[in-house]
Amino acid sequence: MKDFENELYNLGVNLVAGIDEVGRGPLVGPVVACAVILPKDFYMEEINDSKKLSEKKREMLYSVIMENAISVGIGVKSEKVIDQVNIYEATKLAMIDAVNNLSVKPEHLLIDAMKLDIDIPQTSIIKGDSKSESIAAASIVAKVTRDRMLDELDLVYPEYDFKNNKGYGTKKHLEAIKKYGVIDEHRRSFSPVSEALKKQL
Repeated sequence: MKDFENELYNLGVNLVAGIDEVGRGPLVGPVVACAVILPKDFYMEEINDSKKLSEKKREMLYSVIMENAISVGIGVKSEKVIDQVNIYEATKLAMIDAVNNLSVKPEHLLIDAMKLDIDIPQTSIIKGDSKSESIAAASIVAKVTRDRMLDELDLVYPEYDFKNNKGYGTKKHLEAIKKYGVIDEHRRSFSPVSEALKKQL
């Protein structure tokens, strides 16, 4: 999990930021990106793709990453931005914001399957969250950050079961849209939502 980082360290690059996002697929809420710069000597075997970890393990690792990272930056693009520019472009904008929100400028970016229009050398890695410790750490922080947002939304709209589906198009979520309608936080450009809006009208 440190091969990409170690290769850069051996070239004299010291500040390597891993970047990942969470929330491209859900029907509701923002896409959240994170950039993490870990110390060169940091290693934790349990850090992996956030999707492969339990909620309890993610929360534990989130605390470890936040305590040990040189810097962590978060980027958030709302459902309104997603509807305006599309989810792919909104994801890139969130990633750029995450990098710009780091307290120190990284010398190289390791990005999960994306190229960013930013003046920093970068490496795009397919399935990077399972190949790079830095990207995996970013995926964990992004996932915990977004999940907490959806837990808060669940308190406002408990009938949509956001606490359990995090905005993804589960059967219960789709049934709730049919029964209760579309809320402001739904992504209107996503077909299940746009179809529901047509029926409401």
